[in-house]
Amino acid sequence: MRKIGIIGLGHVGATVAYTLVTKGIADELVLIDQNEEVAQAEKLDLEDTQAGLITHTQIMIQDFSQLRDAAIVILAAGDSSIFSSGDVNNRQAELVVTSRVVEMVAPKIMASGFHGILLNIANPCDVVTTYLQRLTGLPYQQVFGTGTLLDTMRMRRTLAAILHVFLQDIQGYNLGEHGESQFTAWSTITVGTRPIKDLLAQHDTDIPGLEKAIRSRAWQIINGKGFTNYGIAAAAVTVIQAIFSDAHTTLPVSSWDAEHQLYIGQPTLIGRTGVLRVVDVGLTKVEQQEFNHSAVYIQKHLNSLAASSLR
Repeated sequence: MRKIGIIGLGHVGATVAYTLVTKGIADELVLIDQNEEVAQAEKLDLEDTQAGLITHTQIMIQDFSQLRDAAIVILAAGDSSIFSSGDVNNRQAELVVTSRVVEMVAPKIMASGFHGILLNIANPCDVVTTYLQRLTGLPYQQVFGTGTLLDTMRMRRTLAAILHVFLQDIQGYNLGEHGESQFTAWSTITVGTRPIKDLLAQHDTDIPGLEKAIRSRAWQIINGKGFTNYGIAAAAVTVIQAIFSDAHTTLPVSSWDAEHQLYIGQPTLIGRTGVLRVVDVGLTKVEQQEFNHSAVYIQKHLNSLAASSLR
């Protein structure tokens, strides 16, 4: 039984639910939100949607006990009002909201008897994923976040447009924090069998400017409509399908890094049981320094979270 729980039915959570239903990926869907009316409305709307589909998804709402036998539970909580207030770069403001959600829902998830995979979408993704694992006590392999998967998708789309090539021919990763300290691991990127830097040199590409454009793409979307939802929902569904199909595919998700003792975006082999292993892609010395810098940035926010909990 492909049973999935979604906690948080804002723009992202609702889009994930819609995608799972319309693609026929979930047999059962448990929707939970702090607003009862929102949860009920999403249930009714998704049930109406199914009238035009050949697949069926049973939808339940507001019942943590139903998570007991869920294969995957997704945390999609957030507060888009932070962005509408103009405070778009304030990761700490996001963390204040999402950490409280984790503190509230983690005990309820575990009290249900849940023993499946926890997939975090909530931001700041790496910090919240680390906190979620700490509070649930689930094995590291069963807790991970979408990490830099969306950033990698944006990178590949940008490069495909510049080079006028098929997007699927571009392989490689953005790594580190899902945020401002992420970086493009150029040494991992190929187009077909050719190293990306060879092609970019032919186009006289401004690589620092290109990296900035990739990082700032999210803010362009947020400035226009106040939030992002389609891209991150597609990233989450990609991970879900990799789990259900036991794909053994490498995705740059936020997984546990034993060296830094936190979750961070890195190439990770994903299958039915969750994280199978972290994949070593042989970063250059400079890229490894960028990765370490990103880990320090994540740790800084984890430290602030620990300090605030002691007050």
